[in-house]
Amino acid sequence: MAGLLSITEPTPTSTLPKGKYFNPEALATEAIEPVNNYSREQVAQLFELPLLDLLSQAQAIHRQHFIANEVQISTLLSIKTGNCPEDCGYCSQSGHHRDKTKLQAEKRLEIDKVIAAAKRAKATGSSRFCMGAAWKHPSAKDMPYVVELIKEVKGLGLETCMTLGMLNPEQAGQLADAGLDYYNHNLDTSRSYYEQVVSTRSYDDRLDTLNNVRDSGINVCSGNIVGMGESRDDRVDWLYELLKMPKAPESIPVNLLVPIAGTPIGDKVLAEGELSVLEWIRTIAVTRICCPTSYVRLSAGRESLSDAEQALAFMAGANSFFYGDKLLTTGNASQANDDRLLRELGLTKQFAAPKAAKLLPVLDAMSGHKSQVALSN
Repeated sequence: MAGLLSITEPTPTSTLPKGKYFNPEALATEAIEPVNNYSREQVAQLFELPLLDLLSQAQAIHRQHFIANEVQISTLLSIKTGNCPEDCGYCSQSGHHRDKTKLQAEKRLEIDKVIAAAKRAKATGSSRFCMGAAWKHPSAKDMPYVVELIKEVKGLGLETCMTLGMLNPEQAGQLADAGLDYYNHNLDTSRSYYEQVVSTRSYDDRLDTLNNVRDSGINVCSGNIVGMGESRDDRVDWLYELLKMPKAPESIPVNLLVPIAGTPIGDKVLAEGELSVLEWIRTIAVTRICCPTSYVRLSAGRESLSDAEQALAFMAGANSFFYGDKLLTTGNASQANDDRLLRELGLTKQFAAPKAAKLLPVLDAMSGHKSQVALSN
């Protein structure tokens, strides 16, 4: 039809290669191998595609690697809130901003309260339970606590995820031995824009933690926050940073900033205006194309979306979101509304698939009998 752009062809100004990665008809019928060799230029070109063409390509790639119309649902619980020593400019939990945000700090949650919350999450359909603590890094005295939480939550049949700040190799190994499935540590933004976000740690500190997590055998969960005043080039650079890793993160949260009054970035965005939701959805779609086997998660910012905008986000390749009325300190879409929307969109919930415990072979010297011991028990 005249006037319509064929998405099997690049745009007139594009130098994207022709072939199966950019041909939805081929993608719908041919298995494709995961790739992480997109150049920065190709990532930038994807961002420039007409939105509907981009969404079509993202959905075609999504269906090659995941069950269509199935979403993975997580619940997030703050196990230690507030008074964090980091100065992240978007975060109400930073001790640097507490005089303005008035967030009340809380001590570690008792283990039985965390387990009760995990049981409620499972009963309502979550398959992954995420636990976050406002620490720069866990201390030695915190490690037995988080290890026990991992074991208890896994014992319920849920996948486990934690975000505790920076980890050294020994700490990552302890979490891996306990059976942790995912560790979240977001890059937040590009290397060049990072200094506008936080000064109490470096971009390389973030990457070092992710390397420690990967080396320990834990799945990596690492994403960004769009709408902090960064440019599209910064969003391109953030995604290209993921592609330079030996393996793309298994889980990628793509957050839209929820501007919180009293935080430096929140105040700036509230004064100057928020990022377009369509640019957020565009970022999700490019992430899906470049990281075809990763879970792409709708995280912060979802509570402000209309039904139609959430449908577009799922069309763009998002296949995971947080359940429940609250994230760490910000609001979230109500669970009842989520259940209604899932029914209307015809989406089904994915079952949990927690990582098996590490097994240690044991040989009885007297009988010669061989057995195995689960290290996470």
